[in-house]
Amino acid sequence: MTLIAAAGAKPDAYNRVDTAEAATKTDGPVIMPLVVADAVRAVLPELRFGLSVPNNATIEEIAPHLDAADLVSVEFPAFSDGRGLSLAKRLRRAGFKGTLRASGPLIADQFAEALACGFDEIELPETMANRQPVQQWMAAKDIVTQHYQTGYGGERSILQKRLAARRA
Repeated sequence: MTLIAAAGAKPDAYNRVDTAEAATKTDGPVIMPLVVADAVRAVLPELRFGLSVPNNATIEEIAPHLDAADLVSVEFPAFSDGRGLSLAKRLRRAGFKGTLRASGPLIADQFAEALACGFDEIELPETMANRQPVQQWMAAKDIVTQHYQTGYGGERSILQKRLAARRA
């Protein structure tokens, strides 16, 4: 996996685990599925951890762990499934201050929107990272400056700008 933040590629400090037993055998912070979080936290209450959540998870499902989690990794099953972007915005509105990671086969064209929605980093499968290297992600981050939806960085949307121009 390749990890990309706004400043470029970065090492991953987290190890992915699927069970409480695997978490006990791992040094350092872990990313665990939401479904095993209660079991892992019961065995290792002092563990630094991140949660791996599906892009259709609800805030109510994630909320019991947000105060203790350092990271939430939102899983994207496909680049065409944007529900993870909405979940990121909801997590930030719910007060999550930790690292938000988008994980899955995203494309560089989505980087600016992912950052605007509250993601801090993108975790890509190697096949996607090979097709679109880090340099392409860095260039794409600054290319997209106009948005059809509101709420991306505080600027007015394309439609709001068009309406204002007509009224002028």
